[in-house]
Amino acid sequence: MGPLNHLSHGIGVDLGTVSTLIYLSGQGIVLNEPSVVALDQTHQTLLAIGAEAEAMWQRNPSSILVSHPLADGVIVGFETARLMLKHFIQQVQKGQTLLYPRVIISSPVGATSIEKRALAEVAAQAGAREVYLIEEPIAAAIGANLPVEEPIGNMIVDIGGGTTEIAVVSYMGTVVTESLRIAGNQFDQVICRHVKQNHDLLIGEKTAETVKIALGIAYPHPEQDEAILEISGLRLLSGLPGSVVLKGLEIREALAESLGRIVAAIKRVLEKIPPELAADLIDRGIVITGGGALLKGLDALIRYETGLVVHIASDPCSCVALGTGKVLENFNQWERVLQKRL
Repeated sequence: MGPLNHLSHGIGVDLGTVSTLIYLSGQGIVLNEPSVVALDQTHQTLLAIGAEAEAMWQRNPSSILVSHPLADGVIVGFETARLMLKHFIQQVQKGQTLLYPRVIISSPVGATSIEKRALAEVAAQAGAREVYLIEEPIAAAIGANLPVEEPIGNMIVDIGGGTTEIAVVSYMGTVVTESLRIAGNQFDQVICRHVKQNHDLLIGEKTAETVKIALGIAYPHPEQDEAILEISGLRLLSGLPGSVVLKGLEIREALAESLGRIVAAIKRVLEKIPPELAADLIDRGIVITGGGALLKGLDALIRYETGLVVHIASDPCSCVALGTGKVLENFNQWERVLQKRL
């Protein structure tokens, strides 16, 4: 492999609260793993990363620490995040550790400069030669094949695990943005609280996620409201295992407040845009990306509340990673959307 190939080698990273996706230039998305690390506290050694570590979550003995290095889209455990990203980069490079690639890593639009520096430093210490940050809504819009490079208003709502990123993008930049630390993880926590308060049952976030996928709905729908699911957990009073049957309607009502805050943020962004871009959005509507886009009826709720057409991206969970990859492979064309960090 000649020096030019070394230089053209690049990695796009969607370092998410729930999952990490890696795009390898010329190959596409080559890794999609949970953002989870398991450490043996007794011997201070790394036990597992990704899916293997996630399988231990809330099933681990006290000597094993299972942690999520990111919360609300930003790094909370620097060393574990570095170990995790280094492991993932080495995994996709198949042992070719001397490549020191160019890395483009996505960043929440609401991240502070300290949080952005932490992202860049984690990528650098994991083996990156050059580190660029790209704002998540821009990456998502590029990955969703919106005409971001043209002077046309595109509205993107990216609902991930830790954050919801809302932006109106035009001519390779964000015109108006808003970032909320309300997203898929909070939906799970809301379901946990609802089941505890209304059914005296303690459930874990994995069970809550199962409930969200099976019964979660954002907008009234007779069939989904009547859907039922039996779940198991621990009885609050006796501490013994028990089960309860949940209905779709109660889950919709439980999620209503969190969804209402996302809708309110979308409306705030719409109120701030210039009139010319407002005309574009009437024609083009809103595009939803991220794992939260899979919540049933979300498009109908946003359509009802805003009066705009709402589209769900064809592969919503991959849009940010695909966007970083598209920028990598057409670097000169897209360099303006990047922030060079290291």
